Amino acid sequence: MGSTLFRTKNVEQSIKDTEEPEHALKKSLSALDLTVFGVGVIIGTGIFVLTGTAAKNNAGPAVALSFVVAGVVCGLAALCYAEFASTVPVAGSAYTFSYASLGEFPAWIIGWDLVLELALGTAVVAVGWSGYIHSLLDNAGWHLPGYLSGRDGAHGFGFDILAAALVLVLTAILVVGMKLSARVTSVVVAIKVAVVLVVIIAGAFFIHSGNYSPFVPPKEPVPAGGNLKAPLIQLMIGWAPSNFGVMGIFTAASVVFFAFIGFDVVATAAEETRNPQRDVPRGIIGSLIICTALYVAVAIVVTGMQKYSELSVDAPLADAFKATGHPWFAGLISFGAAVGLTTVCMILLLGQSRVFFAMSRDGLLPRFFSHTHPRFRTPYRPTILLGVVIAIVAGFTSLSELAELVNIGTLFAFIVVAISVIILRNTRPDLERSFRTPWVPALPIVSVLASLWLMLNLPAETWLRFAIWMVIGFVVYFLYGRSHSRLAQAERTPADAP
Repeated sequence: MGSTLFRTKNVEQSIKDTEEPEHALKKSLSALDLTVFGVGVIIGTGIFVLTGTAAKNNAGPAVALSFVVAGVVCGLAALCYAEFASTVPVAGSAYTFSYASLGEFPAWIIGWDLVLELALGTAVVAVGWSGYIHSLLDNAGWHLPGYLSGRDGAHGFGFDILAAALVLVLTAILVVGMKLSARVTSVVVAIKVAVVLVVIIAGAFFIHSGNYSPFVPPKEPVPAGGNLKAPLIQLMIGWAPSNFGVMGIFTAASVVFFAFIGFDVVATAAEETRNPQRDVPRGIIGSLIICTALYVAVAIVVTGMQKYSELSVDAPLADAFKATGHPWFAGLISFGAAVGLTTVCMILLLGQSRVFFAMSRDGLLPRFFSHTHPRFRTPYRPTILLGVVIAIVAGFTSLSELAELVNIGTLFAFIVVAISVIILRNTRPDLERSFRTPWVPALPIVSVLASLWLMLNLPAETWLRFAIWMVIGFVVYFLYGRSHSRLAQAERTPADAP
């Protein structure tokens, strides 16, 4: 049984599977397209929402350092992703990489984690997008009925029709084709980057140096009964649970990390890239550098415009401009936020459908979902299935409190990818690597430790939910995936042959 759990799918076979006509994806993306995709998904929730949450609850003005910490952790992982994506240009990202190095069962765990994490992230962002659209509509004097906005508290029922509609429209765009998706994303990214730059430049004129004091607020104890919401590392080493202080910077980094879950999605599009060995590393690293710089600049500006303790947790940038007496900026920022979250939602939807597609092509999920559209050459079946499910979830559920769950899954994937780089360097030194992670094994080990550190700074309740999530995945694998995978069928064929 142990040998079947850790059977690997060699790199050559993974690439060969992508050439089967019924499972082949259209190669239409360039390095610029990938960079735009990365910027499109990274710039969004972090700038427009999480900056205020992390500054007010965890780090104060030092949230700018939290973005640097999160960016460094992502940068270490990006170098590992870049090597794998250029060596194994196959849809599936960390799932495919771990299948080639760690084995089938670890690959299943990662794939299961990524599909659900990205799906949950899509729903979270769709709900956030809906909130900004409702704000714009309210400002214009247009109001949707409570039962169609998900805000009908009087009757205990509500369906957020805007969030659901967004997911369904983006699903249709992704079914039609990647190139159309890239064109739509290019236009939207240009708009929201322009809005972000306006915020940085205009906001710089309203900075008051007194708002930066104290830059690192002193520690504050966590309220009684809130231990499960305290960072796990504090509970493990017996510290009194607290917010702010130096540890608050790392806790905030764990929170704003949600804003960086984009560059790894670039790796899921490797199979649809014209020259993946060259373009995927450029897209991953380029988008990460651009977005980290913008994040730090926005964090410095917004905490300088308004005292961190007074920042809004829903719309920090817009409310900061209102506080300075310039409310007309709020409309512009709300528009930019809505535009920005559109691309975040679309690319998260893209990423999870590609992971689902790769797993079904390997037989770990029903192979019905592994066929591409005869005309558009996109994985339309998993895209439609997941799009409908996520639209329903986004319509009925408020998921903003589960952002930490998305973070822990992504950090877990980072750890697996870093370990996989070390293993594959030793087991397959002959593979052609157009991009090589520097300083192996030192850099991947540092990447593992950095990701683990951020995981330990997430709340204890997040770890509990993550454990439950993984147990469900184990059950699904042992009931279906282990016996239906391609590797399992290949092992049975010689024995069953007459």
